[in-house]
Amino acid sequence: MKKVAKFGGSSLASAEQFKKVGEIIHADQDRKYIVPSAPGKRFADDTKVTDLLYACYHTAEDGEDIKLILEEIRDRYQEIIDGLELDLSLEQEFAVIGKNIREHAGADYAASRGEYLNGLVMAAYLGFTFIDAAEVIFFDESGEFDADKTHKILSARLAEEESAVIPGFYGAMPDGTIHTFSRGGSDITGSIVAKALHARLYENWTDVSGFLVADPHIIRNPQSITTITYRELRELSYMGATVLHEDAIFPVRQQGIPINIKNTNCPEDPGTMIVESTCHKPKYTITGIAGKKGFVAINIEKAMMNSEIGFGRKVLEAFERNGISFEHVPSGIDTFTVFVHQTEFEEKEQSVISDIHRLAKPDSIDLEADLALIAVVGRGMRGTRGTVGRIFSALAHARINVKMIDQGSSELNIIIGVANQDFEAAIRAIYDIFVLIEL
Repeated sequence: MKKVAKFGGSSLASAEQFKKVGEIIHADQDRKYIVPSAPGKRFADDTKVTDLLYACYHTAEDGEDIKLILEEIRDRYQEIIDGLELDLSLEQEFAVIGKNIREHAGADYAASRGEYLNGLVMAAYLGFTFIDAAEVIFFDESGEFDADKTHKILSARLAEEESAVIPGFYGAMPDGTIHTFSRGGSDITGSIVAKALHARLYENWTDVSGFLVADPHIIRNPQSITTITYRELRELSYMGATVLHEDAIFPVRQQGIPINIKNTNCPEDPGTMIVESTCHKPKYTITGIAGKKGFVAINIEKAMMNSEIGFGRKVLEAFERNGISFEHVPSGIDTFTVFVHQTEFEEKEQSVISDIHRLAKPDSIDLEADLALIAVVGRGMRGTRGTVGRIFSALAHARINVKMIDQGSSELNIIIGVANQDFEAAIRAIYDIFVLIEL
């Protein structure tokens, strides 16, 4: 039973954390393929190595000396190497990295060196083969992940190795230059490796014991989620839940490989299992609550809009022309509302309004800013009567005005719009009505 284990930055921030990881890996002989992130924060006011590398590159871009910041990064790794008592030198690696950064090899190259170096340390510590991700993870000329090429080459390479360490976060462009996934992309690398191996399980080790029903910064000691489906996770991740990169789902989803979110500091905790589907009944009607602030609603009115063919397309074309993607589009007989990120919209608002008038010829356009969107997600909502009514009741009791509500046809999620200032109170009210009362 092959397992892929990805370890996050907090799990590899120090020699002490490395030793915990080593114990976890050696405790299960099936954990033979490891994907490390760059060292994270050792304490609250610490700086992640990836951030130091970005700063190093920007310093070089500004024509300033990078010697001191490069030494700080080198010291971080040397502290880990010394703590693990490894016979390993990274001096030659740092000489090459320093030279390439000074010659402006690119921000992606600089940032990727955190995972690359940590991969070398991890391989030396475990006695596993080191595989440079640039040799097995590929992007096309437009910078999009090349899944077919990667799967073919990575599968063949891993078939030759009984155990291996593959650094996360980066790969190579067709010309060999380094390219990275978006921040947190080591999760994606782990998923890609699991797919290439046809693994039975992809373990994602971090500093929390799985997903929580709600943000612990808003809800004190929220309940944990034992099992969640890919679709539920996709909804929650998109709306702000950050335990796992939202794009990490896709490679493993194609083969039905489950993901287990685990806690490096509490390895005995079961964590959260992420699966394609399950017959396990969820503990609560809802699986989780997540949301984001900072949206604006563009409310468009036009008499007899419902009978005008192509009206919606014309409105959305105005946003497309201005390079703005939309989040939700609730509509009525004579009204059509588009929710977009406020920061993206503000710079181009007059251009968008002008284009809407020219393309769709509405009667009026009204803007409502400073809104938040909250997703209430759960497979348990299917066929459960009164879910929307309970949400309205909870929010009314908390004296929160609902600006918008939209339920997908899958009955898997309900999106609620509220004022930014009511965001936290709304999440608490929904959590209370579905979790505390159902306990």
